[in-house]
Amino acid sequence: MANHDALPLVILTEQFAKLPGIGMRSAARLAYHVMSMRTEDVEEFAQALLNAKKTVHYCQCCENLTDKPLCPICDDPGREKSVICVVESPKDIAAFERSGEYHGVYHVLHGLISPLQNVMPDDLKIRSLLARVQNGGVSEVIMATNPTVEGDATAAYISQLLKPLGVTVTRLAFGLPVGGMLEYADEVTLHMAMENRNEM
Repeated sequence: MANHDALPLVILTEQFAKLPGIGMRSAARLAYHVMSMRTEDVEEFAQALLNAKKTVHYCQCCENLTDKPLCPICDDPGREKSVICVVESPKDIAAFERSGEYHGVYHVLHGLISPLQNVMPDDLKIRSLLARVQNGGVSEVIMATNPTVEGDATAAYISQLLKPLGVTVTRLAFGLPVGGMLEYADEVTLHMAMENRNEM
């Protein structure tokens, strides 16, 4: 921001800019918007931030975010506990839940293995996943990490740890989207679609 802005406004803008996907212009707009809000609304917003930070923690079972010992999915007796879908972040769970097609449970890694960013296996929630499988009752683990170098490496690493435990380890199929046109697909997408083809 320009140096003619009040220092508290500059500091507020810099704090907003620390959020993912928020550049300095968007951060400045948010800071100016806060200044136009009623004091009561700003206090409610600040309290909501503090309350979420203080009360939300990792689920004791799947590492999802929750304010109770178990998240609603792990606590749901109707979920298929023998199938675990491994995802990178809690946001990924929301995508699966919107589809309404998956009825198993999840395990959140909170990141992917990335030596370039100093994220190693011990930095992820892999040990708790292994403990869940070792406790028994799990027949399949679905690796649902993104089809990136880091996602594939993480899936391969965890798969090697799980296979000796006697569970089936599967990977999400990747390829052409429903309704997609072949002429617009890139080479990697076409390759993945060919590799993951199913019998008709």
